[in-house]
Amino acid sequence: MNKKYKEIIEKAKYCLHCKNKPCSKSCPLSNNIPEFIEHIKNGNIDEAYKVLSETTIFEPICGRICPHESQCEGSYVRGIKGQSVTIGKLEAFVGDYILDSNFKNNDICKSNGKKIAIIGSGPAGLAASYLLSNNGYIVDIYEKHSKLGGLLRYGIPEFRLDKKLLDNWLETFILNDNIRIYNNKELGKDFNIEDLKQKYDYIILAFGANISNKMNIPGEEKDFVYGGNELLEYKDMPDFTGKNVVVNGGGNVAIDSAREIKKLGAKNVIIVYRRSKIEMPAERKEIKEAEKEGIEFLFKTNILEILDNKIECIKTELIQKEGENRKAPVNIEGSEFSLDVDYIVMAIGSHPNTKVIDSLELKTNKWGYLEIDENYKTSDNKIYAVGDLTGARQTVAWAARSGFECAKQIINDTH
Repeated sequence: MNKKYKEIIEKAKYCLHCKNKPCSKSCPLSNNIPEFIEHIKNGNIDEAYKVLSETTIFEPICGRICPHESQCEGSYVRGIKGQSVTIGKLEAFVGDYILDSNFKNNDICKSNGKKIAIIGSGPAGLAASYLLSNNGYIVDIYEKHSKLGGLLRYGIPEFRLDKKLLDNWLETFILNDNIRIYNNKELGKDFNIEDLKQKYDYIILAFGANISNKMNIPGEEKDFVYGGNELLEYKDMPDFTGKNVVVNGGGNVAIDSAREIKKLGAKNVIIVYRRSKIEMPAERKEIKEAEKEGIEFLFKTNILEILDNKIECIKTELIQKEGENRKAPVNIEGSEFSLDVDYIVMAIGSHPNTKVIDSLELKTNKWGYLEIDENYKTSDNKIYAVGDLTGARQTVAWAARSGFECAKQIINDTH
């Protein structure tokens, strides 16, 4: 037994194996966490994998990048009272073990003649592809980039998710004889939805919502202002070497953008966030890593205007407004100040591609997301939608859950 294996078993022993499983209830995929950890304690990693495989195929992925503190680990009994079990590390260990063991997916059914088109190959699209192809459906995946992975490849930096590991996982769990891949194919440019409706029994829209939101403040149109989502997706970055960069936002995209820019040689990287540190939606561990790497934080700060090589800011205070659960940031009059900047990155959330959404002629909600029913169907009975396109919570596990559930619905509808 090597040193890493011994350390993992010691981490597993910290689990109380609670009967009511609060950690599982807080997992978007409902993984049976106490059960798989119990098998690790007993040194049976194959059985641990069998337990996890009942609800997920994303073990090596989610084990690394899920926001465990706000999901499973945050609800752990020991996590509430003190330090929680490192569930993510245990899950990743099981996933890596399976990848290293030359695992083969032998559960694939012969073709049933039904054809499904999936547009987008992020976690939602891949989860649906896996379940449908295993059940005999011919699945054609249309991906606008040159490789599969969606957000996993083009939204999460290399330092958080190794792309060689991603390729290994795709080869092991996703690719099979019932799946055909069409890379460099973008909806609205290379094909349209009406063409697909003629060729397929059903269509699943899974192309995400990766257009950076704007603050709509003066100067935001300047050419040194970038969107965080686009920077991470397309890697079309300016030369940040020796530059002063401000990243506006408090989520994982803001942290990932800031860390990536710092690694590219920026002199100073400052994250501006209009609320306090404790209210940042980014993961605690990612915030700590950013701090270690020398990234500065300006909390309770709002940007008023973008000037040439300078931004005008103002301090905020958090006010509890009637009818709202979360305190709202309010500008403090007279607290204005300026910051010298070379580049600004907006990372304050994202939305779907409005032009593409409008071209689909499907019902949307007031926020511009595709409207779906409880079975993931859009206003067209032949078209389903999953993941961020529907306004779902923007994490890999929640997206994967929607993909699995959508696939199950299609299987039920066609049997």
